[in-house]
Amino acid sequence: MSRGVSTIDGTPFGSDGFRPCEGAETPQSLSLPIGTVAVFSARAPEKTTPNEDCAAVIPVQDEAAVLVVADGMGGQPGGRQASRLAVDALARSVRQAAVAGMPLRDAILDGFENANRAVSSLAIGAATTLAAVELNHDHARPYHVGDSMILLVGQRGRIKHRTVSHSPVGYAMAAGMLDAEEAMLHDERHLVSNMIGSPTMHIEVGPTLTLARYDTLVVASDGLFDNLFVDEVVDLVRKGPLTKAAKRLSEAALRRMTSASNEQPSKPDDLTFILFRRPRLARNR
Repeated sequence: MSRGVSTIDGTPFGSDGFRPCEGAETPQSLSLPIGTVAVFSARAPEKTTPNEDCAAVIPVQDEAAVLVVADGMGGQPGGRQASRLAVDALARSVRQAAVAGMPLRDAILDGFENANRAVSSLAIGAATTLAAVELNHDHARPYHVGDSMILLVGQRGRIKHRTVSHSPVGYAMAAGMLDAEEAMLHDERHLVSNMIGSPTMHIEVGPTLTLARYDTLVVASDGLFDNLFVDEVVDLVRKGPLTKAAKRLSEAALRRMTSASNEQPSKPDDLTFILFRRPRLARNR
């Protein structure tokens, strides 16, 4: 990998980043100086309206980047517009911070606040989730509003970090009141209690995480985690080339969406995720 060069399937892209809001229905492979990224985004099977998810990969400098996923609220007006406004606001804040030499953490927090104001100013009841990960050297820090999840997995399948969804079901799981199966099949799993576009929006800032060489980071809309159990996601992403892992993950989630069962979750929905891994150490010859 060339230092200082970000590419999509070998084609360089600049500081504006990669923003597949119109869909990346086959996994896109991106190379950043700090690691490898795979991005997938597609509307729900048989859905005729546009994809309401949005995502972005924003390179900041050789050793830093920001990964973003937003999921516009489908039950609200303007979900597609809300997710794009939120991603644009965050990306703009990050780019401005890079020019000004501002700390990335401050830029991300400002971006969330700007996103909330932008979506609220639509004044049509629009809302979206927003999940972002700050990557800096060999560290990652998650930020989120809503139920788009951030997951860090070791090569052997150990879950090193998992965000709590801002929803009644998510909080019940975290409190031990629901197990994974009960949560996945719960009638109210679609409800979200914290969102961009709300006067009561609050940003949850996670801990600084150290990334080992073979860790896989997942940032995804609920189209992924409403159809696959976390353990299934872990098994699909923890090993093998990242693009192949993304292909396995997208195929499994879309297959589940189209095969309703009383024993397995099946919730057709827009599906967007970003996978990230640090580069392997070069071997001495």
